[in-house]
Amino acid sequence: MENGKWKMENGVPNSTLHTPHSTLTILRPDDFHIHLREGALLRAVLPFTASVFSRAILMPNLSSPLVSVPHVQAYRNFVEEELALLNQKNFIPLFTLYLRHDTNLKELADGYKNNVFFAGKLYPSNITTNSALGFQDIASVYPVFEAMEKLDIPLLVHGETPDPDVDIFDRESVFIDKSLVPIRKRFPNLRITLEHITTSHAVDYVLSEYSPDKPLKTGATITPHHLHINRTDIFSGGLNPHYYCMPIAKREEHRKAVVQAAVSGLAPFFLGTDSAPHVRTRKESGFGSAGIFNAPSALALYAQIFDDEQKLHNLETFASRNGALFYGLPLSSDTLTLKKELTSEKTDDIKPILTEDMQELVQFISPKQVFWNGKWKMNYF
Repeated sequence: MENGKWKMENGVPNSTLHTPHSTLTILRPDDFHIHLREGALLRAVLPFTASVFSRAILMPNLSSPLVSVPHVQAYRNFVEEELALLNQKNFIPLFTLYLRHDTNLKELADGYKNNVFFAGKLYPSNITTNSALGFQDIASVYPVFEAMEKLDIPLLVHGETPDPDVDIFDRESVFIDKSLVPIRKRFPNLRITLEHITTSHAVDYVLSEYSPDKPLKTGATITPHHLHINRTDIFSGGLNPHYYCMPIAKREEHRKAVVQAAVSGLAPFFLGTDSAPHVRTRKESGFGSAGIFNAPSALALYAQIFDDEQKLHNLETFASRNGALFYGLPLSSDTLTLKKELTSEKTDDIKPILTEDMQELVQFISPKQVFWNGKWKMNYF
């Protein structure tokens, strides 16, 4: 510590932690996994992300998935038009291409070289929202992986097996063992992000691929909700559809393992909220949609976990540095200040968000006490 501030690192000021822990200033973070959806839903949720994060990687599983570069370009145009209406000039959306066995390789190369999209996203078939066009046989996508490795296009993976005979709580581990390990062996230089990890097995796998002395090729995003809930919470006091997501929350031992990965400060682990809004009528129904809407409070939720683990000094590394460095992006020059309150926010004060067509979006509410405030001060430089 020097003069009450963390030392300069790579020419950029590290986080400033004021004593007592009432405020915390960090470099403006990035959200490297989010669902902004489309239409009225996007217009309702976009401000929560654009006002807080420096950049965000937008998922391509829309109602009409972004399976081609023209699809991505059209979505990009729509998002940029909405950002212009919000007058948000300090937020950069990064777009993704929905990968398939028949992805056009020339279009893939041209679209990436022309900065239409930032990364490719791989979905297992029928495992989550709008994933019917995902893979059944992952080997069929190998030619696409080969092209991506040559061009250094990041591969973002929803890491669950589509095998219907595998228990829902084992899908992540089975995918790692049967699919991801062979992919890594065959494509050693492919930059892979294992998204929204939920198990100790995933943590162990990512760590097995990590060496501080070698270029980092395997990373993992971690969501705030998987740090706050385990599978028991989904059913506590009745079935809570707003705790239902894919991949589903696991046993408490797995939650604790993911928490330790997040707060460790180790380079492979970084922030990806996987905020995935659905209107209330789609969540609270006979066939509820998977997805948790956490964007309004995501950063406060992360801060609380880091505080609980006495690792607030690593929050900036996780939220603002590791992901940017993994993807070869510059660190933000802006900072953001979070505030810790004396009392936790009352759940009755956390109201649904209304879309322009008067549909309700229910926010994620942690079963734990959260003292960090969802209202922050942005400092632009």
